[in-house]
Amino acid sequence: MQNNENKRVYVIGQTEIAARPLTPALYLVATPIGNLGDITLRALETLAGADHVACEDTRVTRVLLDRYGIRQRPTAYHEHNAGEAGPRLIEALENGRSVALVSDAGTPLVSDPGFRLVGQAQERGIRVVPIPGASAVLAALTASGLPSDAFFFGGFLPVKDGQKRTRLEEVRTVPGTLIFFESPRRVADTLEAMADVLGARQAAIGRELTKAFEEIRTGTLAELAAHYAAADTPKGEIVICVAPPAERTETADDVDKLLLSLAKEMPASKAAAEAARMTGQQKPALYRRLLELREGSGD
Repeated sequence: MQNNENKRVYVIGQTEIAARPLTPALYLVATPIGNLGDITLRALETLAGADHVACEDTRVTRVLLDRYGIRQRPTAYHEHNAGEAGPRLIEALENGRSVALVSDAGTPLVSDPGFRLVGQAQERGIRVVPIPGASAVLAALTASGLPSDAFFFGGFLPVKDGQKRTRLEEVRTVPGTLIFFESPRRVADTLEAMADVLGARQAAIGRELTKAFEEIRTGTLAELAAHYAAADTPKGEIVICVAPPAERTETADDVDKLLLSLAKEMPASKAAAEAARMTGQQKPALYRRLLELREGSGD
């Protein structure tokens, strides 16, 4: 007789459903980002049927498992114990066991160390299976009203202001919507830095997505910075979406004038680099064009 503690089942409403056996593999299981109803049936069956469930915080994952009657004993796998826990999970996989990896919320590997485990599994020829589901990045993007045909996820920006502005400068010309996670305590300062570096762009703040006090606030970066600077520190998780840069309409003559103007103040290489930053064009092509203009003028 099967021990009740070892029954591989999950519960929907009042119905207990047996989980089918899993093929040995590393399963990357997306979990809800707030609302426990945002879990897929495939994810539930995977969590119930896996030989091992690895997670960031066993207490957080235990809440989800209990909600759906899953009798698993999750083990911790996070940034601080990956060096010890990772080899144990790889050993289990090499011994023909199945491992389900989850994060505290959302899709594993997004801003967590799971990518190391996936890399180790792939190096050993172990099958990796994604079980898609909730994602704070995609939830915020779709509700933002900003272009979604191309986007760049930047994770958390550096805490120090100088480093933060340098990073924003690096992504300033990315031709897609920018998406970042941010702490509620830093959101006002981050929005101010974004307004300074990225300019007058539209943006959207997703707060407490899928939860009872969910909020989507839109406006320009400057407007949002002013709002959060004046308001009390918001509560909950924050996702910032920023519109792509406006399409540039500089003519070839405009670019030539810019290059020559910059070249009066700095070396050719630096002038080309600055022009590239300002126009979004490639530095090598601008450098060659500047040399052509100088040769043509006899300078």
